[in-house]
Amino acid sequence: MWYAIFLLLLAVWFLLQNYQHTQALMFAVNEINENPQLLFNVTLGIRITNSNFMAKWTYFASLELLSTQGKFIPNYKCDIQEKTISVIAGPNANICPFMPNILNIYKMPQLLYGSAPMKDNTEHTVFFHRFFPNEELQTKGILQLLLQLKWIWIGLISQCDESGQRFVRNALTLFVQKGICFDFMRELPKETFSNDIGCVFKDFIAMYKVVMNSIANVVILYCENQVLAVFRIFPYLSEYEDIPIKRKDKVWIMPAQMEFTSVPFQKIRPLDFIHGAISFAVSSKEVTGFKSFLQTKSPTSEEDHLTRLFWEQAFGCVFFKDKLDEDAGVLCTGEEKLETLPNSMFETTMTGQSYSIYNAVYAVAHALKAMFSSKYKHRTRAHVGSLVIIKEETWQLHPYLRTVLFNNSVGETVFFNEKGELGIGFDIINWITFPNQTFLKVKVGKVDSLTFPEESFMISEENIIWPTMFNQALPLSVCNENCYPGYLKKKIDEKPFCCYDCLPCAKGKISNRLDAVDCFQCPKDQYPNEAHNLCIEKHITFLSYEEPLGITLATVAVFFFVTSALVLRIFIKERETPIVKANNRNLTYTLLIALQLSFLCSFLFIGQPDQVKCLMQQTAFGIIFSVAISCILGKTTIVVLAFMATKPGSQIKKWVGKRLANSIVLSCSLIQVTICVVWLAISPPFPDSDMHSMAEEIVLECNEGSAIMFYTVLGFMGFLTAISFTVAFLARKLPDSFNEAKFITFSMLVFCSVWVTFVPTYLSTKGKYMVVVEIFSILASAMGLLGCIFFPKCYIILLRSDLNRKEKLIKKN
Repeated sequence: MWYAIFLLLLAVWFLLQNYQHTQALMFAVNEINENPQLLFNVTLGIRITNSNFMAKWTYFASLELLSTQGKFIPNYKCDIQEKTISVIAGPNANICPFMPNILNIYKMPQLLYGSAPMKDNTEHTVFFHRFFPNEELQTKGILQLLLQLKWIWIGLISQCDESGQRFVRNALTLFVQKGICFDFMRELPKETFSNDIGCVFKDFIAMYKVVMNSIANVVILYCENQVLAVFRIFPYLSEYEDIPIKRKDKVWIMPAQMEFTSVPFQKIRPLDFIHGAISFAVSSKEVTGFKSFLQTKSPTSEEDHLTRLFWEQAFGCVFFKDKLDEDAGVLCTGEEKLETLPNSMFETTMTGQSYSIYNAVYAVAHALKAMFSSKYKHRTRAHVGSLVIIKEETWQLHPYLRTVLFNNSVGETVFFNEKGELGIGFDIINWITFPNQTFLKVKVGKVDSLTFPEESFMISEENIIWPTMFNQALPLSVCNENCYPGYLKKKIDEKPFCCYDCLPCAKGKISNRLDAVDCFQCPKDQYPNEAHNLCIEKHITFLSYEEPLGITLATVAVFFFVTSALVLRIFIKERETPIVKANNRNLTYTLLIALQLSFLCSFLFIGQPDQVKCLMQQTAFGIIFSVAISCILGKTTIVVLAFMATKPGSQIKKWVGKRLANSIVLSCSLIQVTICVVWLAISPPFPDSDMHSMAEEIVLECNEGSAIMFYTVLGFMGFLTAISFTVAFLARKLPDSFNEAKFITFSMLVFCSVWVTFVPTYLSTKGKYMVVVEIFSILASAMGLLGCIFFPKCYIILLRSDLNRKEKLIKKN
C-alpha cells in the first residue's frame, strides 16, 4: 500500500467559501479510497497548502512538495510512502505564472480549476490539465446573453491581471463587432489586499462614482473569488464618505471563475446588491452524499487546523487551548452545525469550482488505474520494483490524464477536448437574495460546448428575477431610448455608435422595428400609415357610377344630350323656316349630332376602364369634336364667302355652296381620323393601374400609350378651333340679322377658354380626378357650343316667330 499526495493551493483563510473546496477534495478522496474496484491496494492522501496571493508563498508551497513533510529540504524526500503525483491548483489565476517554474522541472501534472492559466507560452503550460471549460465559450456566452436581452450599452470592471486583460482585448473586438458599446471600462485596484488601505479605498470611491453615474444598467464584473468579498462593501461606500450620488441597482454579470465568498465581518451585511445578478458557473450536478459528508464535520481533532480555523471564523467562537484563553470569548463546542450557517457564510450545495475539484480527483484516480492496468506497467513492476514505479509515475501520468474518459458518480461524462480543456459547458445562474443573509441560485440557462453554435446558448428570460429597482421588468441598458417603429437611427457625432438620435421616416417610407438603421418603401400596392410603421393595402379606385361625382357628371351628360336632341328636333321640325335654312342646315344637323355624341362620349370615361373603353375614349372624343369644329368652320366660311360673293364681278360666287362646306367637314374629319388610326396602330391606349400618383389608392385608368399622339390629337383640334375662332371673329360684324358668326365667336371663345385651362389642370391633377377634369372639359365645351350657337336661334323660333321671316334676313342700314 502506498500513497498519492495532492496539493491544493488556496486563497487566504478568511475567504470562508474556499473551505468548501477543501471539503470537496476530502470527499472525493474518501469515496475513492472506499471503492476498491477503482484503485486496488492504493490509498490516496491529501496535503493542503496556501498561496496567500503572493508569488513567494506559491514558490514556497511548490518547493514544499519536493521535501519531506515537516522538513523543508527541497528535492529531498526520505519517506517514500508520501509521493506527490499531481497538484490541484486554484481558484486564482495568479498561481499559474509561478507554480510551473518549479513543478515543470519534475514534469508534475498540474490540474487547474477556477481561472484559466496563461496560454501564450506553451512551454509554460505544457503540464497543465485544465478542469475549466473553454474560456472563449464563456466569452461568447456573455455576448449571446447581451444580444439576447438587447443590452448594448454596458460597463466593464476587470481584474488587473493577464486573465482580465485578455478578456478586455477579446471583448473590445468581439463585442463591438456585434454592436455593443462600453460606457466605461475600469480595472480593480491591483493591491486589493495590500496594507495601503487608503489608496485602495480612494480607488473604490472613484470606481463607485463612475458606476453610479453611468446610465448603463448592466455591468460585467470579470474578476475572481476574492473580489466579491471586497465588492460586498461597494454599495455602502457612500456611508463612509460624503458622496452625493444616489445608489442605483445594476445587473451584475459575473464569470464562472468568480464564485460567492465572504469574510467573517460581513455576516451582518445585506446581500441585496447582488439580487438579480447573473453569473456563469461550470456545469455541475448535485453530488449525492456531499451534504451528508459536510454534516458529519466536527473540529474534534486538534490536528485538523483548517476546520478549527474555519469553525472559529464562521461561528464566531474560539477553542479552549489553555487557561490563558478563559476570557477570549465564546467557546466552540464542536457541536455547531454547518447547515445552520446562512449560505452567505457557507454553502452546503457543491459549487461549480468544488465540482471541478471533485472531477479532478477522480480524473487522477482513473488515470492511475489506466496506467496500472497497462501490460507495460505490470512488466515493469515485476522486474524493477515498486520504488522505480513511484519515481516514474509523476511524468508518465500525463498521457493518461489527457485521454481520461469516465462517468462520475452523478452520471456526467468527464473528458478533455482537443485543446486540453474540460469538455463541458456553463450554467447561467440567477441570484435571488433574502433579508436573512441567504440567497438562492436558480439555473436559468446554459452554454453548451457539444452542440452546434446556433444551439449552444439557451436562456429562459421569464424565469429571471431582476433587481428591485426594475420592478420585475426587463432592464434596458442602452445609450439612449430606442427608436420606435416609424423612426430611424442617426449617429451622434463624437459619441460611440450605440448613441444616436431618432429621426422620423421620410414621406412614403416606414420602419417596422426598433432601432431601424433605415426606412424602406412600401410595396407598390401598399402605403404607409400615419405613424410610418405599417404598410396598408391600397384600395382600388376609379370614377364609378356609384359615387356622387360620377352620378352628377352622368346626369349632366344625359340632360344636355336630351337638350341637344330636342334642339335637333326643333330644327328638323322648323327646317323650312328662314332661320334654319340660313347658313347650311345640313351642317347644322351634323353639328347637333356631333354635340349629342360628345355628351355621350362622357360615358366612356365613367366606370372601370377596359380595353374597349380605352381604345374609344380619346379617339372618339378627338374625332367627334373635330367634326363639330369643322362644321362650325364650314358654316363660318360659307357666311364669309357669301357676303364676299355679293360684290360686283366677284369670282368667289362659284365657291359658295354645299360642296365647299362638305369638303371642309370631310377633309378636317379625315385628317383627325388618320391621326387616330396611326395612334391605334403604333401605340394604342390600354387599361392600366396607377400606383404612384395617389398615396393611398390604386387608380384604374386608361394609359394613353403614346403621349405624343394624344397631344397631337389635341393639337389638331386646337388648330381647327383657332382657325374657326379667327374666321368667326372676322365675320362677326357682317350686316345680317341672322348672321351666326357673332355667336360662333362667343362659342369659340368659350371653347378655347375651356381647353386652354384644361391642359395645365389635367397635368396637375392626380388619380381619378384627371378623368373628372377631362369629362368636365368635354361637357363644358359642348355646352358652350350648344348654348352660344343654338340658344339664340331657339329663342327666335320658339318665342319670336315674327323675326323668323325672309324679309328679316338682310339687316337694313
